[in-house]
Amino acid sequence: MKFISWNIDSINAALTGTSVRAGETREVLKKIAAMKPDVIAIQETKLSKNGPTKKHLTVLQELFPNYEVAWRSSIEPARKGYAGTMYLYLDQYEPKVTYPKINAPEPMDDEGRIITLEFPDFYVTEVYTPNSGNGLKRLDERQIWDDCYRDYLHGLDQQKPVIASGDFNVAHEEIDLAHPATNHHSAGFTDEERTHFSKLLATGFTDSFRHLHPDEKDVYSWWAQRVITSKQNNSGWRIDYWLVSDRLADKITEAGMIDSGERRDHTPIILELDL
Repeated sequence: MKFISWNIDSINAALTGTSVRAGETREVLKKIAAMKPDVIAIQETKLSKNGPTKKHLTVLQELFPNYEVAWRSSIEPARKGYAGTMYLYLDQYEPKVTYPKINAPEPMDDEGRIITLEFPDFYVTEVYTPNSGNGLKRLDERQIWDDCYRDYLHGLDQQKPVIASGDFNVAHEEIDLAHPATNHHSAGFTDEERTHFSKLLATGFTDSFRHLHPDEKDVYSWWAQRVITSKQNNSGWRIDYWLVSDRLADKITEAGMIDSGERRDHTPIILELDL
């Protein structure tokens, strides 16, 4: 099976926008569609609480015929049009879709950050992990989130194998970002966030990319959108992951990044499993 995950940074802009960036995003969506993945996980949809509009669904159907859509948006008291997640999956599948709350600090559970698909023999779940924010103002809440999410994922893993993706908003090791020395106290590379990610892996999960490419450098999934030269100079971070239960690790046949051209911000990530 083939899985793709992507923080798209506004699906409305991607599907209906007229800017150069919107055009770049649509080209990446077309590239994903041509790869015919079984499941596509999308983060940071930024949709209203009512979800995709008829126009959004029409464009999605044109781009991804034969796919079903599941979505989750931010709802009050959380900010409107914030965060949000979505799945596209081939209509030959009939997974049970759930929208879990993990007892995270308010209002994180209402920000539409997790969707889980239950298949007969495994779970597929995605997450858009809260950013610790400027000045690390949300770091304390983020650490509680990490604890709650780890407990949730471990609970799934006790029932059947788990395939988990998303924007985890952390570069795990120094090899996972271009400039570790100058970002030691930046959101996404604090000791606290990295330690929590290590704890998550230690509960029984494998970082699929590092499993296949343990020492590969200069491979990232995010480049600062506001820094024009970030991608030209490959000054990036690897903060998007496909994790699998350890007992699926030997079934990983591909794990890597999908080239998104000149478009800065996140790039899609791919996982192939011989299930």
